[in-house]
Amino acid sequence: MSNITIIYSILAVIGTLVLALIVGTFLPGIERKYIQARIQQRIGPPVTSPGIMAPIKFFFKENISPNSPVPTLYKSLPIVSFIVVILILLALTPQMYFFGALASIIAIVGFLKVEEVAYVLMGSLSKSVMSLGLPFPDIVKGASHPNVQRSYLEDLSSNRAFRMIAFGSFPLYLSIFIPVAITGSIFLGDIVAYQQVHGPFLFTVAGVIGTIVFFIGYMILLNEYPFNILKAKADVIEGPYMEYASKYRSFVYITRGFLMFTLGALFSVLFIGLPPNIFSWGILVNILVAVIFPVIMGIMSAFSPVFTYRQFYPVVIASSLLGVLAIAIGLL
Repeated sequence: MSNITIIYSILAVIGTLVLALIVGTFLPGIERKYIQARIQQRIGPPVTSPGIMAPIKFFFKENISPNSPVPTLYKSLPIVSFIVVILILLALTPQMYFFGALASIIAIVGFLKVEEVAYVLMGSLSKSVMSLGLPFPDIVKGASHPNVQRSYLEDLSSNRAFRMIAFGSFPLYLSIFIPVAITGSIFLGDIVAYQQVHGPFLFTVAGVIGTIVFFIGYMILLNEYPFNILKAKADVIEGPYMEYASKYRSFVYITRGFLMFTLGALFSVLFIGLPPNIFSWGILVNILVAVIFPVIMGIMSAFSPVFTYRQFYPVVIASSLLGVLAIAIGLL
């Protein structure tokens, strides 16, 4: 590999990451301001508020030390999630396909699982309410044991997050394996090359079904209405995120928009065959997909309540069955 090729690859990867971060800062605002707020006929936040102004504001706020058995790990989890999303986007760029297993469906699934597990750990490692410990016995009438301690607010969302990992992840991961069933390969480079020859999977029966299943998984992973069960009102809106402050909370906001772009890029790779590359016109398709998904999500969220488990499980089961059907069609 010549020096020029190496420099080109490095610039392409860095440029793609920077572009993804810039576009990602606007995606939460587009979803909340231009879609949800307009549909619900309210002013809503400025488009720059969730992804740009909020991270800047929190970065300069005073940090707190929540009551946690492992405070350093607890504080680092938002940064870990941010790094994981970077690794996912790096794996999607064509310059990284020569790494083999690191640019494969298995690696993508593994990185996504780390991001999900981080949310569970956030709730498990915080024993505070607004940075203050609150250990007192459960004296509610009808409690099964007189000395049972109340669960912390973060614990509630942590338990829900574990259920989401156990059940809610199926739609997204099944949709990811639909291109594998069609191409017979787990490597992203092979999936992209196949579509460049035979056309995008998006225009096939399996691809259409897979797109629906992928989008449902997309909303579940982002914890957005109606799949907002992790951050219910009883958890003071933010669930495990509630105790994060200063730069750690800034990473929470930045990661959400960055993840929205990265999931859109993942769909572009798997179902359209266009990997994110700032030096290719295909990057416009990546940006378009990254914008369309939040727009559709915003429309659905504006009209949706929070699902309870009674609604959540049937939706997950139905979408998972659709994913299995799409995989079967792909194999045929």
